[in-house]
Amino acid sequence: MLTLDLTNAPRWHDLVPGVRVQLRPLTTALMVATRSDPAVEAVPDDASDEERAVAFAKALARRAVLAWEGIGNAEGESIDPSPDAIDALLDIWPIFEAFQLTYVSKGLLLEQEKNVSTLSPNGPSAGASDTARVANPARPVRKPAQTARRG
Repeated sequence: MLTLDLTNAPRWHDLVPGVRVQLRPLTTALMVATRSDPAVEAVPDDASDEERAVAFAKALARRAVLAWEGIGNAEGESIDPSPDAIDALLDIWPIFEAFQLTYVSKGLLLEQEKNVSTLSPNGPSAGASDTARVANPARPVRKPAQTARRG
């Protein structure tokens, strides 16, 4: 069953210990706006999938990040999110991976769910069944089966 969150409220996501970000909900409008972001459209046609993923993630984060905790400058002072700071944050590999896993992939799970069917109550997809049955499980096998002949 698909559960709808009608509040559409921002949520806090822990990315790594001591760092968390408040993000807008991953909505259709946010994804469409990110796809048409100038930075995403500027990615060359011959760019790798990885380069595209980084450009898209940064563009998405620039739109989604509302606040954060545990992020500061070189002097150790807390800083507010800005486009440059968000890009710099996502240049840190563990942060990028956590953003992808905790935010982007959860939004894309619905896309995967629609491609899955439940098992039929009968017929070939009724579920796995035993391929070999033991005639009398209380009586042990006398000797192991012989190896099949080759040829």
